[in-house]
Amino acid sequence: MSLNDNFFEKVKQKTNVDKNTIYRLAEKLNNGHMKDENTIKEIIDTLSKMTGKSVSKETSDKIISKIQNDNIPKGIDKMF
Repeated sequence: MSLNDNFFEKVKQKTNVDKNTIYRLAEKLNNGHMKDENTIKEIIDTLSKMTGKSVSKETSDKIISKIQNDNIPKGIDKMF
């Protein structure tokens, strides 16, 4: 098992998210237009399913609005 496989196996054990799901999400992020509402919704839905956490329509709409209006922190130091 390679280093990457070990990493993905640890992620799967902790989150129940497999390597293929992570790659599909990364592909959506790379190929998607991040101002497109449908792309953002798909990513929110995927992350919600991956984490087992539900996201209300209100929260989803707020996230979409913030992303579309570039109202998100540009660096990790601005997030907290």
